[in-house]
Amino acid sequence: MLHAEGPLLTLDLTERTATRTPIDDVLERFIGGRGVATALAHDRIPFDADPFGPENRAYLSAGPLQLSRTSFTGRMSMTALSPLTDGLASTNAGGYLSREFSGTGISTLEVVGESDELLIAHVTDDGVEFEAVPHLREATVPEVSDHVAETRDLGPENCIAIGPAGENLVRFACVMTFDSRAFGRGGLGAVLGSKNLKAVTFEGDAHPEIEISDPPAMDVHREAATSDDRMKRQGTTGGTAFINENFSLPTRYFEGYSFEDADGIGGDAVEEKKYKKEACSQCAYACKLPTRDEETGVETEGPEFETVYAFGSSHGVGDIVDVMRTNELCDTLGMDTISAGVTVAAYLKSEDEFGNAELARAVTERIAYRDDDLADLLAEGVHRAHGALGVHDYTVKGMEFAAHDGRVLHGQGLSYAVANRGADHMYAGMHSGEYEGVRDPEGTLGKAADLVELENRNAVRDSAIVCAFAGDYVTDDRLAQLLGAPYEELLDVGAKTVERERHFNNRRGKDADDDRLPYEVPDIDEAIREYYEVRGLTDDGRIPSDRIEPVAADLGGDDAAPADD
Repeated sequence: MLHAEGPLLTLDLTERTATRTPIDDVLERFIGGRGVATALAHDRIPFDADPFGPENRAYLSAGPLQLSRTSFTGRMSMTALSPLTDGLASTNAGGYLSREFSGTGISTLEVVGESDELLIAHVTDDGVEFEAVPHLREATVPEVSDHVAETRDLGPENCIAIGPAGENLVRFACVMTFDSRAFGRGGLGAVLGSKNLKAVTFEGDAHPEIEISDPPAMDVHREAATSDDRMKRQGTTGGTAFINENFSLPTRYFEGYSFEDADGIGGDAVEEKKYKKEACSQCAYACKLPTRDEETGVETEGPEFETVYAFGSSHGVGDIVDVMRTNELCDTLGMDTISAGVTVAAYLKSEDEFGNAELARAVTERIAYRDDDLADLLAEGVHRAHGALGVHDYTVKGMEFAAHDGRVLHGQGLSYAVANRGADHMYAGMHSGEYEGVRDPEGTLGKAADLVELENRNAVRDSAIVCAFAGDYVTDDRLAQLLGAPYEELLDVGAKTVERERHFNNRRGKDADDDRLPYEVPDIDEAIREYYEVRGLTDDGRIPSDRIEPVAADLGGDDAAPADD
């Protein structure tokens, strides 16, 4: 089986040491990306760790395909104990970081401990240097990129960084790369903030590119280049009108199912503002959305569909320029647009201020700095703030909902309920088939086996690492060819990854009581029991401990050395 190559690099911020440790066995068993990071996190983060404590560990990992020239592979994965969900969470981001990261010769970065001053870690194929950067306290993400460019002659593609939101422990803070690409969900930016780590740069040429036998690598690349998908023009916003008219576009903090001004924030509106093409590393698909409004001068990347929902319909705001402004604000300050937008929507509901885009933008900015009681409350997210706001708690496991409405797409509702990281549409992606008519959106019964396979496949996808938008190109057969293993064997790796996530969360006290929705869906309790049976869980939603074999608890390694200050 093709897998990532290179050692684990552990940065101990307390001791300021950098240790490279071989993890060949973990790589061979879990491919790379999310699979490897989850195996490491499960065994090396204490089950009783504080998400903001020095014992939490953050993992940044590449997969085997990041060493190739194949389209849809310009991504990386990040994993940690989430301060938003209080369980393991993985998230990935595109851009151009993956090849720079792989050039340092490592497969996975592990960050542990905490610094007594704000730091940037500079990782090269020769070693690690820690730079104290007190002057970058509460600097924005672009300001960090400017500093790295001036002092290291490196671009934003060489860097991960947090903004003020991460430093101020906003529970939905992002880790950013290339200024506008986000490791978005779960608050991993706040994990780095708790460790006083402002940024990490990567530079080197230790790993040569690998050749993947053709087909299917060049077939994927050629089809990505020649396809005429609407995604290339409008990104994920291309389906806004269809979803609004035929399913549900959650509106005004879930008060409504459709938005009367959807045309003003949908795909055509976004395409009108798009001014050039942009892609991720090595990808010919070029589905990114650099947008600009000439009248106001606002310029950003996106917004994508989730942001259009979070800062548009969820706020009762129908002007794409308003959504662009808040999208850019979140990128600059380092916040997940979904959680930030839904949290601000909850505030707008509490104040009867739907449609007030200026207020929404002002409150969003205040959240990043926690500079008053309201901002401090909202920085905790909906689950922790809803009581004080007097609104319903629209979250699962503490995570705010994505746009794909489980009240209408019942299979997606089931997916939200049981997903280890909560209300995240990317965990299984049941919504895609329900939109397309491949599966009936009505009802939850009989969908558990399909859901389990999708969860397992997506865990493999996030381990390879392959873009979620590659489904029509990197088919199951092609994924098996690319990774050099039978598809069923890959699904087994995915299942073990999902099981480790759940087992970790079980050990933190999570069980069937956490697999719940904040709204009614037909037969949901019976459907959850079906899921438990297919997944092999106990009646209370737990993984039997004898199914989990530690693989990375004690990796040894004796080459720790103080890094240059």
